[in-house]
Amino acid sequence: MKTYEEYLRDCAVPKEVVDSFLDPDKNTWVQFDPEVGYILSNAMLRDGIDGSSTILTVRPNGTRAGGVYARRPCRINTYGDSFTQSAQVSDQETWQEYLAGHLGEPIRNYGVGGFGVYQAYRRMLRAEESEDGARYIILYIWGDDHFRSCMRCRYVVTRRWHQQHDPSLFHGNFWSNVEIDLESGGLVERDSLLPTPESLYRMTEPDFMVEALRDDLMAQMYVMLNDSPEEGPVTGFSLQKLNRLAEILGCRAIPSSPPGSGPAEECRRRVEALRNAYGFTATRYILDKTAEFTESREKELMVALFCPTATRGLIEKGARYDQPVADHIAARGIRCFDMNLVHAKDYQCFDLPFSDYWKRYSIGHYNPAG
Repeated sequence: MKTYEEYLRDCAVPKEVVDSFLDPDKNTWVQFDPEVGYILSNAMLRDGIDGSSTILTVRPNGTRAGGVYARRPCRINTYGDSFTQSAQVSDQETWQEYLAGHLGEPIRNYGVGGFGVYQAYRRMLRAEESEDGARYIILYIWGDDHFRSCMRCRYVVTRRWHQQHDPSLFHGNFWSNVEIDLESGGLVERDSLLPTPESLYRMTEPDFMVEALRDDLMAQMYVMLNDSPEEGPVTGFSLQKLNRLAEILGCRAIPSSPPGSGPAEECRRRVEALRNAYGFTATRYILDKTAEFTESREKELMVALFCPTATRGLIEKGARYDQPVADHIAARGIRCFDMNLVHAKDYQCFDLPFSDYWKRYSIGHYNPAG
């Protein structure tokens, strides 16, 4: 058993990993960015179907390269995480390329694996104020993107994954984020704590990791809900601050017993409910800001929604955990393409467990059938 402070100390990054991440000659798949932490870089990754390699190339404006109708004017820019990026397929196999083939015009791909809704929003603001701005904007929201928005540094909740895979896949360093101010109760937007390549080396310092992240409440809740046997139970969370957050969001207070078994299961449910409320509050705020921005620039916005957990909920229970976000999009009058509903309808053609159904389309991200 370890304390949360000890957990954060263990999240200090080896110097050689930071060296490799900042080395432009390494096959690291992403490169440092002062605002959103990182953006795509040229790479060949062995992450495709049946263990095949995929080709990732990037244009000077930071978009993923595509060739379909590339010389024609571009009217559509897409933003989001790895499902926008079309991870695990090569450049000519992304969904943007298929859609470009249907529409007869190019579609820019600003997706970056690991991004939350807020990081995609900040990337959109920067790109849309440049000469690469487009008339039509697609903001793709997947899975736990809601929660990533609120973290100051996602690496602290993905560290185990990094250690088990190639260190050259390092990402999730400090970035701009949105979080709730516990005094005012309002959302505030914060810039990255490490906005230069030189400052990134502070991630190698255990003391800095503790000081910078001890009150990152979204990261705390992720660790509280962690089931990894390698990590073991973690204690010493900021329950007073978490319960202040619960008060602001209208959630039930978190009891002192940590998630586990017996009565602690109620604690787990409350932590999960608070995490969801926090993330969904952030997403609603970002959606409002995005809609205001696009309207002020006479651009048109469409949100694409997809989350396998939400899809499974619709299929097995007739309810989705992200309903507050879907409701807000509808109430705000934002045009929406909901892939969860598409899958729920498609599932009616099958008679098999959801896990088997999902294997038809997924290798982590969509496979060619998906």
